[in-house]
Amino acid sequence: MKNKNQKERKNMTNQIVFNQAKEKHLKMLEQYVPVVSKVHGGSHPEFYEVQKAFDAIDVKIKEAGSSKPELKVEFTKLREMTADYSVPVDVCESYEAVYTMLSELDKAYHA
Repeated sequence: MKNKNQKERKNMTNQIVFNQAKEKHLKMLEQYVPVVSKVHGGSHPEFYEVQKAFDAIDVKIKEAGSSKPELKVEFTKLREMTADYSVPVDVCESYEAVYTMLSELDKAYHA
């Protein structure tokens, strides 16, 4: 019984951490990702894939409501396609901000 209660508390804490990150970053990501894609997609076509992955995450988050969505696959893909959110040297601060926010959302999801 003790292990079950500890696991439930950990899940609740993880949910809170993820919800805080979601509240902090989701709206800004919804604004920045399409702009960064438009500005940098030509010279960084991998960002189109980042945009697709983010769009899938965004949809799943909205569909889940207050529940924690299943996003392991999407975050794994993002880490792979961005080399763990490594920012290219020839991009703007908005591009860097997107990677930073996605990384924080990823870490909060796995907290």
